[in-house]
Amino acid sequence: MKFIFFILIGTILGVWFSWPGILFPKKWDCFLDIIDDSNSEKLSFDAILSISPKYLLKGSSLNKYSKLRIVADACFR
Repeated sequence: MKFIFFILIGTILGVWFSWPGILFPKKWDCFLDIIDDSNSEKLSFDAILSISPKYLLKGSSLNKYSKLRIVADACFR
């Protein structure tokens, strides 16, 4: 039981240290807007600027978790 508790606390703190804005509803609106706009192929200027050149050079070789990390970095930092 202690092991599960420490893993859970460590995960929560790790996510919070990486993305401190994850607690604010305004940041979640940004995240959801980028996801919705990417589905309809209309990306905002902020989302385009947040994409690193390394991502653009790799093309489609990134998995869905890498794409999620890039969008989360754009909104939650």
